[in-house]
Amino acid sequence: MKKHWALVAGVLLPILASCTQEKEKQPNIVFILADDMGYGDVSYLGEKTKLTTTHIDQMAREGVVFTDAHSSSSVSTPTRYGVLTGRYNWRSRLKSGVLFGYDKALIPEGRETMASMLHRQGYTTAGIGKWHLGWDWNNIEAGKEHIDFSKPIANGPTTRGFDYFYGFIGSLDMDPYVYVENDMATALPDRVTVNEGKYSWWRKGPTGADFKHEEVLPNLTERACKYIKEKAAGDQPYFLYLPLPAPHTPILPTEEFRGKSGLGEYGDFVLMVDAMVGRVLQAVKESGEEDNTIVVFTTDNGCSPAAGIKELQAQGHYPSSIYRGHKADLFDGGHRIPCILRWPAKAKHHHVDQTICLTDFYATFAAVNNYQLKDNEGEDSYNLLPAIYSETAIAPIREATVHHSIEGQFTIRKGNWKLLLSPSSGGWSEPTPYKKEALEGLPKVQLYNMAEDPEETKNVEAEHPEIVRELHELMVKYIRDGRSTPGAPQKNDNEGEWKQAKEIMDMLAH
Repeated sequence: MKKHWALVAGVLLPILASCTQEKEKQPNIVFILADDMGYGDVSYLGEKTKLTTTHIDQMAREGVVFTDAHSSSSVSTPTRYGVLTGRYNWRSRLKSGVLFGYDKALIPEGRETMASMLHRQGYTTAGIGKWHLGWDWNNIEAGKEHIDFSKPIANGPTTRGFDYFYGFIGSLDMDPYVYVENDMATALPDRVTVNEGKYSWWRKGPTGADFKHEEVLPNLTERACKYIKEKAAGDQPYFLYLPLPAPHTPILPTEEFRGKSGLGEYGDFVLMVDAMVGRVLQAVKESGEEDNTIVVFTTDNGCSPAAGIKELQAQGHYPSSIYRGHKADLFDGGHRIPCILRWPAKAKHHHVDQTICLTDFYATFAAVNNYQLKDNEGEDSYNLLPAIYSETAIAPIREATVHHSIEGQFTIRKGNWKLLLSPSSGGWSEPTPYKKEALEGLPKVQLYNMAEDPEETKNVEAEHPEIVRELHELMVKYIRDGRSTPGAPQKNDNEGEWKQAKEIMDMLAH
């Protein structure tokens, strides 16, 4: 009998002990999204840089560096939609361009977001910074001049998965300039401001009594650091989405950073962004939860011409590094972005050289929490954990990656091949889609081998019609299926009004 009980105890006690062990704590997540900052602006990545981004470089030396990372769009609003939904922006009702300060909510009620998904996994969630996805101002139906800033907004971040929000509606050059905390303005507008400086400009508009453009970036950073320290002391894991308003216009480095770069105001502002990232990383360290906190630093698209790209290049600094184009374009300078992940407990320093997209962090954070995506969420999001965990190269995670320009035009990348479904840049660099006469005689599409020609200088569409056909057919499939990941087909929004999709379908029909 004693032997029998000893045997039972030897089997059961370890099982019971394992059941009573504390469950492995879910990691905190801090997602930092800079605004209009190019791949070459990070000195760790840039081959032609005159800047030294000390804190971001240190993060890169300690973390996972995605050397072929891309935003889903080469402009702001669409990229943010992709990050928070894991769905390509062109599936939303916004088929081109960006939202402005009085536009209504882009993410529809009922659409799962990164914040709502993580909230359901037990996270407390916060957004601090630039929203740029629309919300409904009170009385906006009567016209922007009739907005009642004393009343709550509707369909804002707190209705899209965020327990807490502090920030503003659009870019820092888009009125109205009013901080909103949760659903209420923190102060009523007491003046109208405008700035017409070459790099420091913003549009004329009502400005909250507590809103000073020059203080926005430090203010947001201070609040983010405070949030990290407060939430780290609690029992719940936290998710902090921190979309910075810089170095987008207005370019406003504070006195501490003026002249620091030797490259003018934009270079100074980039160094200020780097310092703010450093402060956030220090707050994570001081929270005592550094090892179990995932910190991502990335940007929403490439550098803007408003930064003075030609002037920077004349001084030897190339914000797009070796890549062609800039913000708004289909060329890689429009959407190839710095992307670094640090997670000391689980991910050692290494480079991931395969193509990834910012939409992928939705599925990645879901996988961190063992959550299986439904068919109608994260339709264009791939789980990056295998690449994050592996210090050696692995098979490509993505089948292909689609990018979108400000004009609603497409490029699709599979392996080394990149097909621009346009004769133009799709954006602001030459050849632009706005000068029709300059496009006459050009091929309908552009095909580049990104391994042999990363600068996109030689269009080889005529030499490889089979590659053109393959990538075009895959693009058509992604449009028709409403997704680019395995799963049940879904519907795109506003399909009947989507002229760009029809153009893609017809492009190579003859």
